[in-house]
Amino acid sequence: MFPAVLVSGIFLTALADTTEGRVACAVYTLSACLLFGVSALYHRGNWGPRATAVLRRLDHANIFLIIAGTYTPLTILLLPDGTREALLWAVWGAAIAGIAFRVLWVGAPRWLYTPCYIAMGWAAVFFLPDFMRAGGVAVLVLVIAGGLLYSAGGVIYALKRPNPSPRFFGFHEVFHSFTLAAFVTHYVSILLIAL
Repeated sequence: MFPAVLVSGIFLTALADTTEGRVACAVYTLSACLLFGVSALYHRGNWGPRATAVLRRLDHANIFLIIAGTYTPLTILLLPDGTREALLWAVWGAAIAGIAFRVLWVGAPRWLYTPCYIAMGWAAVFFLPDFMRAGGVAVLVLVIAGGLLYSAGGVIYALKRPNPSPRFFGFHEVFHSFTLAAFVTHYVSILLIAL
């Protein structure tokens, strides 16, 4: 997914209508590249215990980063001044706190940190009317659909179910499938508002 995210992110950033939109899309692209790049390294490599621990911390911390990174173009391009700044400060503050939490306590139980991801992701629920006014029905539906897909993936990750074929396609792969679908859905919503 990393090469696809890099290419599509460069396309999105280069074609955004405004300088503000290009900066917001660049933040989104960087956060996505970090998420998918580090995740690929962590899951595909055969690392020693120390490298595995570092990559695991970064992999989990990057989930907070992609949430804030996704909020950035949605907030900057869809919300009015004042509201925009308040949401960006709140989301990036939560991301920094979440990153510190996951880096400093890598062994935290799933039931504790997974709801943090989901709660941070759904902070936008209070701004959905603004998203609809500025972006239209299609953008609103895509934002909600992406949020539902990410949330479903989070629940699957937390419960470790369904686990159809633990050896070949277990709960972790199901979780990643939902994450990919959610990312694509949000990418399309950002593409619609940035161009």
